[in-house]
Amino acid sequence: MTDEMKVHILRTGTLQGELAWLLLKAGTTLMDKNHRYEPRVWANMPTHAVLIEHPEGRILWDTGVPRNWETQWEPAGFQDYFPVAEDVDAPEGWLDSGLASLELTPDDIDVLVLSHLHYDHVGNARMFDNGKTRIIANNDEIAGVKTLSGIVNGAHLMSEFEGLPIHGTPGDEELVPGVHLINTPGHTWGTMSLQIDLPNDGTKIFTSDALYLSESYGPPAVGSAIVWDNVKWLESVEKIRSIADRTGAELIFGHDDHQLPSLRTAPNGFYY
Repeated sequence: MTDEMKVHILRTGTLQGELAWLLLKAGTTLMDKNHRYEPRVWANMPTHAVLIEHPEGRILWDTGVPRNWETQWEPAGFQDYFPVAEDVDAPEGWLDSGLASLELTPDDIDVLVLSHLHYDHVGNARMFDNGKTRIIANNDEIAGVKTLSGIVNGAHLMSEFEGLPIHGTPGDEELVPGVHLINTPGHTWGTMSLQIDLPNDGTKIFTSDALYLSESYGPPAVGSAIVWDNVKWLESVEKIRSIADRTGAELIFGHDDHQLPSLRTAPNGFYY
């Protein structure tokens, strides 16, 4: 823990999509025969990045979705399933404008950590291929995408990260004092969560897609339509629960529209 750390949550675009992608819950997203003609439930799915200003450098967690999402995602068709609701976001709701609101550019970031390599988390990763920023992802995620072929596999859009100088981490490590990477596979081979221990605001755990929503957390935990290994996913949820119980951490979920208004988002607030 360090007294000189600030944490900024940057909004990085709000997806819209069918809620069942995130939550497979009877009565909410899974309908019985009496409701089979009712409309599908669509939801806002905000994305975010986390900027850590630390005495040892500036660390960015994830990069969200790109401004040119319609053209960047067209080869995969994601723009039809998960259109970006631009009218929902504030003017600073893109990564570059969020950084600019803090008088920063991608060149000011020392380390970029990618929680995993899905399209809505690495959409702006190429902004940091600048010869200055060290880019990190989980070893298992890097190995996993090497087994894929073609333009797109699941939610991995190869053009967003292929050729980037991504360095590996095993997860479960202290990146700098007070900042821990947590290995939480299941959603993908190498999904990670982020633990930040703050002297004033306490411990925060950014779950990424290990937990989409507060409803995903339970108990009992509720799965989704996008899970690589359900057993590993459930083990990761319980690992997060154990850390949260031990530290009293606040969990900040990967795509929770209901939680968003309660968060301090840049440029109007930060955690310290």
